[in-house]
Amino acid sequence: MVRLTKIYTKAGDGGRTRLGDMSEADKHDPRVEAYGTVDEANATIGMAVAALPAGHELQGLLTSIQNDLFDAGADLCVPDRGEALEWEPLRMRADQTERLEAEIDRLNARLEPLDSFVLPGGSAASAALHLARTITRRAERRVVALRSTGEPVSEAVVTYLNRLSDLLFVAARIANDDGRADVKWVPGGQR
Repeated sequence: MVRLTKIYTKAGDGGRTRLGDMSEADKHDPRVEAYGTVDEANATIGMAVAALPAGHELQGLLTSIQNDLFDAGADLCVPDRGEALEWEPLRMRADQTERLEAEIDRLNARLEPLDSFVLPGGSAASAALHLARTITRRAERRVVALRSTGEPVSEAVVTYLNRLSDLLFVAARIANDDGRADVKWVPGGQR
């Protein structure tokens, strides 16, 4: 269990931070960028939850995803370098992605097929979900870039983020009155 008693420590004032294994890294380190972008996606999903009407069916799903994203951040901030730690680090699992896939299938089954791309927008909740989708894609790119440096990265995190962006697209359509309030792209329509 996490217990925070003091919010500021001043330890990061010099541009360095501690990872979950207590090793130090620059604040611009690719690992810090990766889990920081996951945190940004999480905060944006929180905006979407706040914009949904009270009792909307997406609220519980999105809140569970926010918990998963904390798991992803915990996984990313403790690199698995094969060294024994004094505790068992939290790692993402394949079943978290499988749950997303089941939700995508369930929600998408009631949507009409698209005949055009949709513009991010419609309702405030849908716009926030589209923003969360694009930030999630950026988080995925940051995690893949981290992996390309030879740093250890959980494949479960990469897969989860990839699937999450798909779920957020479907959820944005659900938040737009099951797609009826989607704003469709009109190619060349502003010429």
